[in-house]
Amino acid sequence: MSIDRWSDNVLVVELQDDPSFSDDLNALFEQVDEDKHSAVILKFAGVTFLNSSNIAKLLKLRKKLISDQRKLVLCEINTNVWGLILVTGLDKVFEFADSVSTALASVQMAAE
Repeated sequence: MSIDRWSDNVLVVELQDDPSFSDDLNALFEQVDEDKHSAVILKFAGVTFLNSSNIAKLLKLRKKLISDQRKLVLCEINTNVWGLILVTGLDKVFEFADSVSTALASVQMAAE
């Protein structure tokens, strides 16, 4: 995983399939706890599947960020993962963007 600080208030995180996915989100939780002001963009280009544990961690991250009044955007989701997101109804829970640049624009607009 790479966590890139795009600006003072935005983290861009590139995720991979399990077992890295779980480890990456655990590391991200630590980063989010330390940095109380950053919005998070999760880049799913390297993720080809999600399991129930992954979904639970994503929901926990969303809850944490929302409670801190921060934004979470998921982007670059492949077709297989998108199908799972639609079937589970998560498309109504999370915010999505096609690309990192679109996600960054969404975060910046919300900050204004």
